[in-house]
Amino acid sequence: MKLSVSHRTFYRYTSPVVQSQHLIHLSPRASERQTILNHSLLIEPAPAGRYDGIDAFGNAMAILDIELPHKELVLHARSTVETIAPPKTDFAASSAWDRLDEALGRNGAIPLDVVPYRCGSRLTTASLDIADYAALSFAPETPVLAGAMDLTLRIYREFIFDPTATDLSTPVLEVFRHRRGVCQDFAHFALACLRAMRIPARYVSGYILTRPPEGMPRLQGADASHAWISVWAPETGWVDLDPTNGIAVTDEHVTVACGRDYDDVSPISGLLLGGGDHDVTVGVDVAPV
Repeated sequence: MKLSVSHRTFYRYTSPVVQSQHLIHLSPRASERQTILNHSLLIEPAPAGRYDGIDAFGNAMAILDIELPHKELVLHARSTVETIAPPKTDFAASSAWDRLDEALGRNGAIPLDVVPYRCGSRLTTASLDIADYAALSFAPETPVLAGAMDLTLRIYREFIFDPTATDLSTPVLEVFRHRRGVCQDFAHFALACLRAMRIPARYVSGYILTRPPEGMPRLQGADASHAWISVWAPETGWVDLDPTNGIAVTDEHVTVACGRDYDDVSPISGLLLGGGDHDVTVGVDVAPV
């Protein structure tokens, strides 16, 4: 499937920003199932300096240095991506979750790209109650992917999607307590559960094609950024699961970046000199080509 993605972010400040530096994750991530056909990033005001590279987690990133005083900032990323549906995975054929240490060390060394994802992070620290919730999906000898899919389905059934319930600062413990949130919250909660069981899992940011109700026109700009998780098993490598929708990821998902949690892959972060308070407006559109 070919998908066109438009992601426009508009900041308005109450007083001029004299200088700013930003770390940007808005370029889709190339992989075996995802080819980047084109990508562009419009920045207004234009930065005095820009560095494009790859971060420690293998994601495309850009560092911007804006020296022109401004009260408005626009970043508009446009991409065309060709995606391939992941291969069918036999979740029951994966290693038992409680024998992952044996599987990880089978070749004499634990894969270095897996190690950081077994530990809790600032946004995915589990309580004993969260660990108990996770354990319901991981009885002894349960295949790791089968347990992860069971957890994904439980979150989908038991948590309510509610954009008014949380914001970027809401801790995962509160999400668990109220059983409400958005895709970012559900991804963080799933990661807290999996890492409580010492199962390697990472946060994935990106987009998903939103289909309108049958008989209704597709509304331009009605889409949003999305987040899900990726779970590692020695037989398959990384397998992506979407707790918000209760499914394994399809060719309608576009991956932008992977990390330990949202902090590692935030679309836009940075430091400002000046600016006062600010308002931000984000518009995302994902459409088939």
